[in-house]
Amino acid sequence: MRTPGTRLLVAGLKKGMIQEYIRAAMRHAKYEIIEDDGTFYGHIPECPGVWANEDTLEACRTELEEVLEDWLLIRFRHNLSIPEIEGISLDIPVEA
Repeated sequence: MRTPGTRLLVAGLKKGMIQEYIRAAMRHAKYEIIEDDGTFYGHIPECPGVWANEDTLEACRTELEEVLEDWLLIRFRHNLSIPEIEGISLDIPVEA
C-alpha cells in the first residue's frame, strides 16, 4: 500500500534531482580500511544508517550507493525527512 502523498512527493521533484542528490551524497562518503580483515567500510555521515562493508573500495562504493538508493526509497515511502546535502533538498511539502 502506498503512503498518501508519496507519489506526489516524488513527482514534485525536478527531473534528475534524485540523481543529483545521490551524486552529492556520494561525494560526502567516508571510507576506511578495517585493519582486522582488510575490508573497506564506507558511510555517509548525513544519512544515518547508510553504510557498506566490502572486500574492495570499488565494491564498497557500489554497495554504498545501492544502500543510499534503498534508504531514499524508504524515506519517500514513509514520508520521512531527508537531509539537505550541498543545498539539494528532496523534502517537498505534501498538500493534504
